[in-house]
Amino acid sequence: MKQKKVLALLLAAAMTVGILNGCSKRPEGSNTTDSKTEESGETKDDSEAAESTGVTLEFQHNMTGVITDAIEDACKDFTKETGIGVEVSAPGTYGEMIKARMASNDMPDVFSTHGWSTSLYVEYLEPINDQPFADKIVDSIRDMLTDADGNLYVLPADADLSGMTFNKTVLEDAGVKVEELKTWDDFTEACKKVKDSGKTPIHVGGKDSWTIGTMLDLIAPTFLTNNEETSEAEALLDGSFDWNKWEPISEMVKDWYESGYFNVDCLTADYITSCKALAQDEAAFTFYTGKAVAEAQQTNPEADLGIMPIPAADENSEPCLIGGEDLAVGVWKDSPHKDEAMQLLNYLARPEVCSKLATACGMPAGLTDVESETGILKPYYEKYMSEGVYTIPYFDRVYLPSGLYDVMCTTGTSILAGEKNAVKDSIADMKQAYEEKLAQH
Repeated sequence: MKQKKVLALLLAAAMTVGILNGCSKRPEGSNTTDSKTEESGETKDDSEAAESTGVTLEFQHNMTGVITDAIEDACKDFTKETGIGVEVSAPGTYGEMIKARMASNDMPDVFSTHGWSTSLYVEYLEPINDQPFADKIVDSIRDMLTDADGNLYVLPADADLSGMTFNKTVLEDAGVKVEELKTWDDFTEACKKVKDSGKTPIHVGGKDSWTIGTMLDLIAPTFLTNNEETSEAEALLDGSFDWNKWEPISEMVKDWYESGYFNVDCLTADYITSCKALAQDEAAFTFYTGKAVAEAQQTNPEADLGIMPIPAADENSEPCLIGGEDLAVGVWKDSPHKDEAMQLLNYLARPEVCSKLATACGMPAGLTDVESETGILKPYYEKYMSEGVYTIPYFDRVYLPSGLYDVMCTTGTSILAGEKNAVKDSIADMKQAYEEKLAQH
C-alpha cells in the first residue's frame, strides 16, 4: 500500500548517520539510583556527585536483555551529574501494568511507549516539539512518531528495523542460503533441512509470551496486507474483516509445531534462552529484532549471526522488513516533576549517551547526530538499504485495536501447547476480541 511504501525508506535515513558516520507509588523490585549510590562501570567518589535535589523520577520501560543495563547506567550517570534520582524498572507484564496506571491516572514520570506514542498513550504524554532533540529525529521514523496535529511525544533512541534473526553457521551446515528464502514455503523447507541436521529450526522463548505474539505479528501482514491486489487492510480498519482469513496464519504455525520445528521447551524457555541458543549454534531462526543479536553476542561474540527479511506468503508478494518505535520514551504530562523528567530525556538524547543505547539495541540510531555501532549487522543493514527492501509498520499498531496483541500471545501459546482445536479457537478468540474492542470505540 502507498502508506507503507513510504516506509521503505525507514532504514535509509536512519543509517545515514548510524552506519556512515513522580512521587507516585514505586513498584517493588525497582532499581533506585541517586547521588550517593550510583555506579556506572567504575567506582565514583561521592564528592564528585551533584548534591541531591530531593527529587526522584520513576522510569518504567518494556525492554529486556543487555539494553536494560545500558538504560540503568545512563540513569545513574544522569543522577551523578544532576542530583536527580531515578528509579528504573522493567516489569515483565509491562502492558498490563501500564494500562492499570492509565486507568488510575498515575503514570510513571518517564515511560516507554513501544509503538503507541500517538495513539494509546497520546493523552498521557507531554509534547516534545520544543525540545532540542526534536529536530534531530530521523526522517525514516518521524512520521510514525507524529500525530495528526503535528505533535511529537517521545525520544527515539533507535530506529527499529525488524525481520528474522538467523545463525549463518547452522544454516550453512544444513545447506540453507538465506538469500533464497523468499516465501514461507522456502522457509518451511529450510526448517526441514535444519531439523534433519540435528539443530532447532525456530527458537521461541514462550515463557515470555510476547515472543509468540511478535511471531504472529510479523507473519500476519505477509498474508493479509502486503499484496495490494488481495489486501485486507481496508477491511481490518473499517471492521468488516472476515476472521476466517486468519486461519492460514495459525495453521502454518500449527504445522511447524507438529513438524517439530520449534524448540521442545518453546513454552518454558524465555527470550534470553532463545538468544543464547542462537549464539551457541543450537538454533537457526528467531522472530526477533537486532536486539537479539546484540544479546546473543554477550554469550558468544564469535557467533555468525544476521538479520533477514520476513518471507512472503507466496511468489506474488515480496519479502519485507518491519519498522517503528523501539526504545522510545516520553514524559507523563501530569508528572509532578515534569521539568526534571524532560531533563532526563535530553540527557538520554546526548550523542554519547544515545549512541550507547542504540548500540545496545543493535539498531540504527533514532537521532541524526548519533552514531550506532551495529557491528555484525552493519553489512545486512547496508545491503537491505541498497536493495530498497519493502518496509512496513508493525501489523498490530496499524490494523488492530489496542489489546489484540495480548490475544495473539494467548492464542499463539495455545497452538504451541498443542491444544485441540487451537487453530479454530484462535480465529474465534481474535474475532471476538476485535469486535469487542471496536465496540468500545
